[in-house]
Amino acid sequence: MSKILVVDDETDLEVLIKQKFRRQIRERQYEFVFALNGKQALEKIKEQPDIDMVFSDINMPEMDGLTLLEKLNETNPIIKAVIVSAYGDMDNIRTAMNRGAFDFICKPVNFDDLELTLKKTMDHVSQLKQTLQAIKENNILKMYVDESVLKFMDKREFEQSLTTNENIEATVVFIDLCSFTAITETEKPDVVVGLLNNYFDVMVKEIINQNGHVDKFIGDAVMAVFRGEFHLDRAVEACLAIRNSIKELKYEKIILSFLPQVSIGINTGEMISGNIGSANLRRLDYTVIGDSVNTAQRLQSKAQPGQILISASSYNKIKEFFNCSPVGQVTLRNKKEPLEVYEVLN
Repeated sequence: MSKILVVDDETDLEVLIKQKFRRQIRERQYEFVFALNGKQALEKIKEQPDIDMVFSDINMPEMDGLTLLEKLNETNPIIKAVIVSAYGDMDNIRTAMNRGAFDFICKPVNFDDLELTLKKTMDHVSQLKQTLQAIKENNILKMYVDESVLKFMDKREFEQSLTTNENIEATVVFIDLCSFTAITETEKPDVVVGLLNNYFDVMVKEIINQNGHVDKFIGDAVMAVFRGEFHLDRAVEACLAIRNSIKELKYEKIILSFLPQVSIGINTGEMISGNIGSANLRRLDYTVIGDSVNTAQRLQSKAQPGQILISASSYNKIKEFFNCSPVGQVTLRNKKEPLEVYEVLN
């Protein structure tokens, strides 16, 4: 059901709308809320944040429709406004459109035209909501959500999201671009960022090809997570493909001395998956944490350029399908006992 706020100081309009849309109201297609001016309208929106659109007159006491439009954009730009104005009042109509009005209707109101306009506007609002929901649900896109979108998510929703956690079996991969930091000290920022993004594109392509998702970019490194059936196998396949793809890249014309290579750590096991962040800042990351994740990062820190390192437990799960070589016992930071480590060859 769509909730529509009608703003007009002429009380007759409320009666007319209830009469003309009685079927839609009865069938719960539309719910109408009424206000006599812009000031009351903002109060209604504050009281009822699920309002989808505003149908407003321009000339009203206390706060007119044009001022309401400005305030509406500051309050919640997801709400779309349709302005009603006297026929021929083009200056006000142009001002309204420039201030973000979605559409306009001229007085006297043609209710057939109004019904079509309401439907068109609500279809647009519905698309916006679906897009917003997709952003909130998609693990990759969450990394790129703009602050202007996040500010319209209710704080309580963030607080609830922070408690939506679970234990999962998954594989975590850390991929570091070796020796890239040295370039940042000698090359221009545009060159550094352009190169790094090109290398990241290669990595992300292979991760997605194996149904993994990029958890985050950390400087010149990538953290990726693989879930679902055969997650360890798919993670290893992705890392082998990344190593080969990076190796096949030619020397950059601008930086002839730099040959890109990656060092990779892979670990599989149980970890906590959830939204980690701050409700007050309205920022969070959907990520994984736990000892299994830390081990993957520490394996990467021990890997040499071109190496893919895994633990013995991971090796035992894939040894029939991948050619691996024992590295021996390796001491990892914050680990009491050395870890038996293997290198994935091909």
